[in-house]
Amino acid sequence: MNEMIEFVLYSRRGRTNSDFRNLREGGRLDVVYQCLLLGLFTSGAIRRDVVFHAILGGPPRPPIHITVDGKTVRNVRTDERTWEDILRKVLAGGSHPGIKVDRKSLQELLRSKRNIFVLEEKGDNISTISFGDDPVFVFGDQVGLPRKDEKFALRRGRKISLGKRPYLAATCVDIINYLADLQNELRLKQQPHCT
Repeated sequence: MNEMIEFVLYSRRGRTNSDFRNLREGGRLDVVYQCLLLGLFTSGAIRRDVVFHAILGGPPRPPIHITVDGKTVRNVRTDERTWEDILRKVLAGGSHPGIKVDRKSLQELLRSKRNIFVLEEKGDNISTISFGDDPVFVFGDQVGLPRKDEKFALRRGRKISLGKRPYLAATCVDIINYLADLQNELRLKQQPHCT
């Protein structure tokens, strides 16, 4: 059973301070928000089994690593304005329950992970893959992963694909959560029942 699912989004241009007018102008932090939203929220609830990571690679001081833990995050809603305020606050050095900020790079983060899957259009079809326990899904924003980081991730993980059609990053997160839910349901049905 998937005890925890982790999503790791690399945002090449995401601003690493709080100096932005809105999320879109903050180096496309709106993409981070959209992925976070679909990673952590279901209709009316927060997925307590999801940890979402964003590695921000934009100016002025990259990298910045933001972690949002579904088990401990509090005082959040799904609207963009709420997350704009939260991201601005934590990037300015403030705090929010369930959200941590540090200066870890993508490679530093992945060194401590196992069962890594890297989303890439030429990878193995995701529908044929069992995620196993505690899967970690790595993907880039609309620009994609830097080549050196992608190579590093692929040395430690497996390249998977959602198919030939390109999807928005947030849609990829939603599809993965759906497939993980299906795999969990199937595992639960196959477990022997005690009588």
